[in-house]
Amino acid sequence: MSKANSTSTRQREEEDEQGSAHGAAGEQLSTAPREERPDTGAGVPAMSVIGWARWFWRQLTSMRVALILLFLLSLGAIPGSLIPQTSVDDMKVQAFKEQHTTLTPIYEALQLFDVYSSVWFSAIYILLFVSLIGCIVPRTGQFVGQLRSRPPGAPKRLTRLPAYTTWRTEAEPEEVRAAALAMLRGRRFRGHEAGDAVAAEKGYLREAGNLVFHIALIVMLIAFASGQLFKSEGGKLVVEGDGFSNTLTQYDDFKSGSLYDSDSLAPFSFVLDDFVGTYEKSGPQRGTPRTFEARVTYAEGADGAERKGVIKVNEPLVVDGTKVYLIAHGYAPVVTVRDGTGKVVSKSAVPLLPIDNNITSSGAIKVMDGYKDKNGKKTQLGFKAFFVPTFAGHGKGQMFSQFPALDFPVLALSAYQGSLGVDSGLAQNVYQLDTSKMKEFKDKDGELLKKMLMPGEKLDLPDGAGSITYEGTEEWASFQISQQPGNGWALGGAVAAIAGLAGSLFIQRRRVWVRAVRGADGVTVVEMAGLGRSESAKLPEELGDLSAALVTTVPVAPEKPDAADTPDGSAATDATNEAGSRPVHPAEAPAEGAEK
Repeated sequence: MSKANSTSTRQREEEDEQGSAHGAAGEQLSTAPREERPDTGAGVPAMSVIGWARWFWRQLTSMRVALILLFLLSLGAIPGSLIPQTSVDDMKVQAFKEQHTTLTPIYEALQLFDVYSSVWFSAIYILLFVSLIGCIVPRTGQFVGQLRSRPPGAPKRLTRLPAYTTWRTEAEPEEVRAAALAMLRGRRFRGHEAGDAVAAEKGYLREAGNLVFHIALIVMLIAFASGQLFKSEGGKLVVEGDGFSNTLTQYDDFKSGSLYDSDSLAPFSFVLDDFVGTYEKSGPQRGTPRTFEARVTYAEGADGAERKGVIKVNEPLVVDGTKVYLIAHGYAPVVTVRDGTGKVVSKSAVPLLPIDNNITSSGAIKVMDGYKDKNGKKTQLGFKAFFVPTFAGHGKGQMFSQFPALDFPVLALSAYQGSLGVDSGLAQNVYQLDTSKMKEFKDKDGELLKKMLMPGEKLDLPDGAGSITYEGTEEWASFQISQQPGNGWALGGAVAAIAGLAGSLFIQRRRVWVRAVRGADGVTVVEMAGLGRSESAKLPEELGDLSAALVTTVPVAPEKPDAADTPDGSAATDATNEAGSRPVHPAEAPAEGAEK
């Protein structure tokens, strides 16, 4: 009974020793900085300021904290997607504030209308940046050191490693080691002879991929930051026949990063020659665009040669690093306004904004200068406009377009006179008519003067006040002109991050040792063992393949009835397979001390 207990205790001690050996050998495969654990015994003095600073730095540069910061950065970006941002659309922010008077003070205190430039988001961003750098620098140094060094020599007892096989051969030990080194190098292992064994290692791309992934994250952070600081973005609505020059005064709206210099606008110009839009005429996809493109003539630089180009959705025109995107399309009725004497005071194409997918449009026509009433007094005219490119016809429902193409255009107008409010110096929406200081023109029934016009028809103002004629319809296109210097770096960083992550997940770092020594009977004993950075079912399989390849060069010796002892003192039958014709597969190798 006592002998059995002694044997059981000895086996547990050997298993503990074996686990410790595996852990120590496994740690040598890692390039992660080792965390220093202070002694927790009694009498340990309190840490100084420098000690606390080192502790804080170790925590900040740990992978755990880096993942937490990355998670917080993702959470912090959610409000920026759900809440209108001042940097994107100030008008939506103002509308949100008017509708949510209770939430507005809270959101303003938390800087939720400017998430990406807020103090808390910037703090998370900078801490993540520092954490990644602090994590990468020491690991890179250790990884470079491992690349420059040789794989460590073989452990004393290879049988304790998780993957192990052995056989006997009549070849000389030197021949076995030479053959093993050549075979391992042919399998892209880094190897060398160390004493009576060959040490080889493979899978450095795992740690290289890990480093590439983290470096790519830093590149992406820098790219996103530079893109926000140095970007410029503006919009411009252009009617057919009109053009645009890339200067600040030409934009309808313009936003830029805090470090952007308006003098760095790329010099170019373009003219919208024609907008081509065709639509599906029948079936469930009726009204869906089939052709949607803007044909332009553009010139790079102040005196550049003119070239033809086509701008499509997601196919921008790229000029000197600036991209011109096609983002919207609509119609601009051409109207002519005359005063009471028949003099033309205004003739222009007036863009109207679509309100549905069939391009039903609304807007305002404003005559600010040149008009005089019947008494010769200068005044201003305003018309509320409602346009449909395809009218259903009188008595066929509400006045909404039935199709986006220009098949049956109708323009509905209602007329006002007075002050448009443009002389006050305050900004005004060109697509809305402020009638607070204007009077309605009345028809013969005393109602607001309004009329539906087809091309060529006109609306006569009462008491000889003039007229407005609907001449025809032009098309317009809206463009977004953007300059974001960090996009290329961000894309490259994203691709590198995916490649690095794939390498760190699917490549295993492992070491293989081949020991060849002469036994007491003069027959060479070959031992092979492998160790991976993490547990993997493929390591024994790979070791089996390597041993099978080596056996073709150094074949298994025939089984002898009286086998001599092995070099470590155990019976030769313990190190030789039972079949005697092949090496023991790593999964079949008996553990040390097991009963035969």
